Amino acid sequence: MHFWSPIFYDIKRFDIKGKEYLRTLGKYYIVDIGLRNCLLGFRDRDSGHAIENVVYFELLRRGYDVAIGKVDNSEVDFIAAKMDDKLYVQVTESMISEDTRSRELAPLQKIGDNYEKIVLSLDVGLDSSYEGIKSISLIDWLIEE
Repeated sequence: MHFWSPIFYDIKRFDIKGKEYLRTLGKYYIVDIGLRNCLLGFRDRDSGHAIENVVYFELLRRGYDVAIGKVDNSEVDFIAAKMDDKLYVQVTESMISEDTRSRELAPLQKIGDNYEKIVLSLDVGLDSSYEGIKSISLIDWLIEE
């Protein structure tokens, strides 16, 4: 038996309000960050993309179909859906800074439905919830299942 798996995964953009996939370019995630570092060189300041990459593959592993969300002019890192469940996910290194909190929460606050909305970060900051949006430790989320 021969098993083949892609090295890069492409992810499409989904207009949350218009409820349709967009024809604009999506993003690509790489199976092995080491390959990315080899191709692009190691970048100290690029850890945000690395943790986003981890979250993308974990959502796939948990059985979700994953897309990038667009709401107005903002981007939601991930819309994760399966059967009758949907989850909106933002990923950031830290929620300590007020500017970061505002930037990460703004797209989620624009979504009018009642599906779960979470921000995953290495440092959740002071609050565990912002107007119903959960702020969860990335490490805790990764080991919960």
